Amino acid sequence: MSCGVGLRCGSDLSLNSNKMLLQRLDDLGRENMNKLKESEVRLSEQICSLQKMIAELEKKCGQSASVLLQVSCPFFNRSESLLLQCLEPARITDLSLCQTGISKMLKVLQRPITLDPKTAHPCLIVSEDLRSIRLRNIQQEVPGHPERLDFSATVLGVESFTSGRHYWEVDVEKATQWQLGIGRGSASRHASGDKVLLTGSMMGTDFTFWAFPPLKRVSLREQMHRVGVFLDYEYGQIAFYDVTRQSLIYNFSYLTFHGALKPIFSLCISRGGTNPDSLSICLPHVSSCTGTLSPQSSLV
Repeated sequence: MSCGVGLRCGSDLSLNSNKMLLQRLDDLGRENMNKLKESEVRLSEQICSLQKMIAELEKKCGQSASVLLQVSCPFFNRSESLLLQCLEPARITDLSLCQTGISKMLKVLQRPITLDPKTAHPCLIVSEDLRSIRLRNIQQEVPGHPERLDFSATVLGVESFTSGRHYWEVDVEKATQWQLGIGRGSASRHASGDKVLLTGSMMGTDFTFWAFPPLKRVSLREQMHRVGVFLDYEYGQIAFYDVTRQSLIYNFSYLTFHGALKPIFSLCISRGGTNPDSLSICLPHVSSCTGTLSPQSSLV
């Protein structure tokens, strides 16, 4: 077997393995959802029965003491089984058991992303290697361009995606407030454009996450160092991962995409004073976010 054929076979095996893992996760997710819905139905039925029992008891309370004593015993005997009933919680599968496989799969999909300086807000400084951004206190003089973002300290990626699965990682350790996501082409240049976003914000010693749309508070935890962004165009999925802890932050499923999607990177403009916030796009298959970025020559 030639070297080229061997590499191709290895790539096909890896792709099939990734597809099987995604299918397994999808099946487990649907199975968990069905179990939770069944548990919800049982709980609703029990609540309805308890409400009827309370209404009946309230009606009896209006009767005389002698009559109440006569009817209370039979009533509680009939209701005893309901009052002692203990619903079993839904037994769902912990998807974190598949976390190792997910991490390996994402690393295979990871690609280098380059920043498009033509879209950068005037308060952002884009590095020469087009891989990092940092804030400056005063807006810089920049040439006018129809794609330049002016509603927030945001820059878009050069790459656009119309199909396939894609994954990239961003170092946010040096940012107290940041925003990562994916937007639809030219719509990303407007505040009301079609976007899916994750916002991280330091509040004292706690870190808060917000997902959009709709705006929803996700969790409260320690500041994270690296965020992974996963896109599956055909499946309609966008997921954000805590790379260091190898855990899911938030997942958007069953979305409908139209046209080209672009990565979004944002920092928060401070109100007065200096803000040293910055973030960097990490290169694939390296342990740190240092090095020279090689622009992606083709997209899947």
